[in-house]
Amino acid sequence: MIEVEVHQQLRAFLREQGEPYWHHHLTMARLVARALRLDRSALIQAGAPSGYHGRYRLSYLMPALIWPEPAILVVPEAVQQRLLMVEIPRLRQWIPAQKAIRTGDRWPGEEFQGLLLTSPDAWFSDRLFNEGRFPPGIPTIIDGADDIETWTRDLLTTQIQPCDWDELMLACPEHADTIRDARVQMTRSIFQHPANPYECYLIGQPEQDILTNLAHLLQDNGWFYPDPELGSASELAEPVAKTACQLTDVWRSLFQNLSVTGQLVWTEINRRQGQFSLFSGPVEVASALSNVWSQQPVVLVGGFLDLETEAPIYRQRVGLGDLTCLKFSPDRQNELIHLYLPDGMPLPNTPQFQPSLMQELRSLIAATNTASQGMTVVLVGDVPLKAQVGSELAAEFGSRVQVEKTCLDDHGILVSGWEFWQQHQAVLPAPRLLVIATLPIPSLEEPLVAGRVAYYKQLRQDWFRLYLLPEALSELQRAIAPVRDSQGVVALLDNRVNYRSYGQQVLSALSPMARINYVDASLFNPFNYSILE
Repeated sequence: MIEVEVHQQLRAFLREQGEPYWHHHLTMARLVARALRLDRSALIQAGAPSGYHGRYRLSYLMPALIWPEPAILVVPEAVQQRLLMVEIPRLRQWIPAQKAIRTGDRWPGEEFQGLLLTSPDAWFSDRLFNEGRFPPGIPTIIDGADDIETWTRDLLTTQIQPCDWDELMLACPEHADTIRDARVQMTRSIFQHPANPYECYLIGQPEQDILTNLAHLLQDNGWFYPDPELGSASELAEPVAKTACQLTDVWRSLFQNLSVTGQLVWTEINRRQGQFSLFSGPVEVASALSNVWSQQPVVLVGGFLDLETEAPIYRQRVGLGDLTCLKFSPDRQNELIHLYLPDGMPLPNTPQFQPSLMQELRSLIAATNTASQGMTVVLVGDVPLKAQVGSELAAEFGSRVQVEKTCLDDHGILVSGWEFWQQHQAVLPAPRLLVIATLPIPSLEEPLVAGRVAYYKQLRQDWFRLYLLPEALSELQRAIAPVRDSQGVVALLDNRVNYRSYGQQVLSALSPMARINYVDASLFNPFNYSILE
């Protein structure tokens, strides 16, 4: 069986390399090989970050290369380059059979029996919109399952940029004045919204009425339906055919979504330039994805998807049915973190929180000053608070402090939001101290979050357990992953962990960890620290 061959080959390869490797390689490789042999889908939580340096990738590459039949590997383009330049050449030197490997946004042809590497955008776009570029039934491995919701939502989101209004007026010259008036009315109405840190607003009834009236006018005049008297698009002049097709798709999608249940329509504005963009996208993606998984066996590999092995909440959110589930935990000996969780911090929504936060930050940073090296990262999700923290720390510690920049010295202090840290943590050194000001629970003050919560409420579902908490736990686990490599300190200054019912779930997401009640210089020497259970 392929499971036996994969196990033997991978074990021999790892021994030959003589390097410390991820300790679940063999178990995961056997499961992937079994899924390929039985055409049975599987969901694997690796318990390790799925970024550029994903340590588990040998576990699915070995069975994918040994498997004698065709397969598809869906990974972001940056990861593709690493696989092609580093991981795959090393394995191909070891494996006797040389399987053909190609990259591209479509299947090479019926005769191809190798491994195709493609991007999430290409594969999910084909499956969601029935583009026919990938045949059904080919076993598919998807690396980065943590981001499937984001990938899908981005593909299903329609964007109307300022230039699209100009193109609409050019395509509908006899209605140019009406379109221009609608744009002026939209601008006036949208810019009356009070400023918020996100510069993002759900479309209200006044804006929706303007768009609805414009849609009715254009539809009544046949601009969004083919005119049989004009013939097919191929019979028209080429520039006109391309413009009409593009406008029809973008604007029709937006207008249709105005009254569709389960769709959010929002705007993002640039106050300095006096411009706005319109967006429409789904509240949930499970209904769109549920038809994707039945078209072929899939092996979904992610880092941190759900607290439970069977991943019930994650599967519900991406429309997955029954499949084999496996979850790995970080190694307690090599990936344990030291968790500092003070009990006396004010709650984040009180006026006393910011002064207490700054006091704790000064104490924590002072404890790292005697360490020979090691970066400090301060994660602050609240946009105004992030700027204030960065300003106050820079006033005390000077150029060591950088706000969302990657040019730091070995003893630097990075003040960052969650999104920036997630995007750049792979290229930054692992911090010895990671300070979390507040849990990354999505804020109800953010319009898109409020819109999704309203949708869950409308369905009488537990919006906190099904949406806010899973988002926070996944973000938290991904954020602390580099600290596990350095066995450093995580300081969590959000006292809700101690007093809210979900606090235990947060602590479970941080395991394996050892709780400490103070931080001093000895903690930054991995061979000399005191742990208080």
